[in-house]
Amino acid sequence: MNSLSTSVFPRHCDIRVRQGDLGRADAVSTIGIARWLEDARIHVRMPRFEQLGAHGEFGSHRIIFVSQWVERSARVHRTDADIQVHTGIRRIGRSSFTYEQAVFAGDERVGGGGATVLHLGPDGPLALPDELIADLADLALPEIGEAAAPRAGAERAQRGYYPFFVRLRARISDVDSNQHVNYLALLTWYDEAVAEFTAAALGADGLVPDLSASWYRIDYLGEVTYPGDYEIGVLVRARGEGSVAYELGLFHGHTCLGIADAIGPRGALPAKSFASVGPR
Repeated sequence: MNSLSTSVFPRHCDIRVRQGDLGRADAVSTIGIARWLEDARIHVRMPRFEQLGAHGEFGSHRIIFVSQWVERSARVHRTDADIQVHTGIRRIGRSSFTYEQAVFAGDERVGGGGATVLHLGPDGPLALPDELIADLADLALPEIGEAAAPRAGAERAQRGYYPFFVRLRARISDVDSNQHVNYLALLTWYDEAVAEFTAAALGADGLVPDLSASWYRIDYLGEVTYPGDYEIGVLVRARGEGSVAYELGLFHGHTCLGIADAIGPRGALPAKSFASVGPR
């Protein structure tokens, strides 16, 4: 996570903590932070592009998420006040653009994230119109010289890479206006996979210890639709003494529809559950 201050972000959105944002520790969960980031993006106005659409001058299109990342770096409680999400544009491409966001509680940075979205037409990616590019340029963040995240290797899209699998079924409530499972719903699927792995690794029955991830990066490779049965593959590696790194893959049969990386607390996870010897 970089150290950009609030002053460089061109837009901000006030946040009120909701009961549904809280996790099991009575503090805002990583999923809750992700919802705040979405709320803030929805509130960002792009007037030139909106005017173009209002006049019917931009054809049928969908806005599809290519990737997102989210981090919960400090505890936020329901009683905390002065919470804001600050939003800017990190990159403008030919058919896509990338948001970068930071979450502050008062003067403390408590989280952050970002997302890359693609404009997709009936025949494939659409070139961003000049009006949208102008709107995005108004929201551009200063260059910071930060290296791009490394791309996952091709092996991550192979079922054989993962020693542990969790079965999941799409729910009708997961489906959004794009007629596929929403990207935030998919984030909860990865959270479910981490919990299932925790239960298996600890041999736990009932409610497992709260070892949910505090950081996620997710790449969306294909559409997840309803109805459908899916599996998430899990591989876990030790990351220092107190945390672990999760490598996750979402599959429909042998087709990989998404990959994710996550970081969470190690807790009492045994060493035998890491890397290629995870529980089955």
